[in-house]
Amino acid sequence: MTPLITRILVATDFSSSASRALEYALVLARSWAAELHVLHVLEWYPGMDPDHPVNRMYLSERRKEADQQFIGIKEQAGATNISFHAQTAVGVPSEQIEQVATALSVDIIVAGTHGRTGLAHVLLGSTAERIVRMASCPVLVVRAQPKETKPVAPGQAETAVTIRRVLALIDFSACSLDALEYATHFAKHAGASVTLMHSVEPVAYNLDFTLGDASRRDKVYWEGRLDVLHAILASNGVTAGSVLRTGRPIESVVSFLMEEPHDIVMMGTHGRRGIAHVLTGSVAEATLRFAPCPVLTVRKPPFGPHHQRLVPAGYTE
Repeated sequence: MTPLITRILVATDFSSSASRALEYALVLARSWAAELHVLHVLEWYPGMDPDHPVNRMYLSERRKEADQQFIGIKEQAGATNISFHAQTAVGVPSEQIEQVATALSVDIIVAGTHGRTGLAHVLLGSTAERIVRMASCPVLVVRAQPKETKPVAPGQAETAVTIRRVLALIDFSACSLDALEYATHFAKHAGASVTLMHSVEPVAYNLDFTLGDASRRDKVYWEGRLDVLHAILASNGVTAGSVLRTGRPIESVVSFLMEEPHDIVMMGTHGRRGIAHVLTGSVAEATLRFAPCPVLTVRKPPFGPHHQRLVPAGYTE
């Protein structure tokens, strides 16, 4: 079977979150013996004249700065014999990242996020979220490590990247089952465990704010469906568990991760754009903003034509 990951694109603006994303990309590249492509986009929007002398000088200086940063990254990759390639592009970051990813036929994009919320998110948006909506391959979004209360000693590395516990979010849609298929193969390769999580939003509560009988019946039903998926993963050699929560999905996910830390969240996304995105929003994008660990979204899994599924593609009873 074709490896799940053979070519990785990591997008970097050389910020702390991008540096952390690079650490994850390096770990994936080593684990899967994959090519690592590093891209830095010189932000440039339509209407700006690149031929103006001042603008030419600006772009030239930015390229020189990027080349210097690439030297350090190449040294990191070379230390473990990772096949390394670096390039710069000019334009809107999310658009350039998507174009390069398509041209290179990468299997996964890795990007950092500043995790903006509230007004900052409304005003500035998020390149990572736009990548998730546009990308034709899975996207791993990583935010910078929280600042430690104790200063890190000179030469001491940040917390090592480990992927031993995977939280797979399931709503039983086709895209969430595709994401679980991806998570199953990913976890088997990494020797990681998978926790299946489904959130049920109750239609109504009793006057004492407890769940009604209908919700209790729903709970038994959803637990049964999770048990089926749990058994499928176990039969394929993946250590698995499951959890059912009641409430808004994003709140359920964040509260669970605070109680039971995991190394990565994996989930499907419909990749809605335009008015559909404005009206319905995206649980995936909310998870990117609030989850305390990296989030890997899967819209179009890179499975080959002869891929043999472990997880059913449709309704599971």
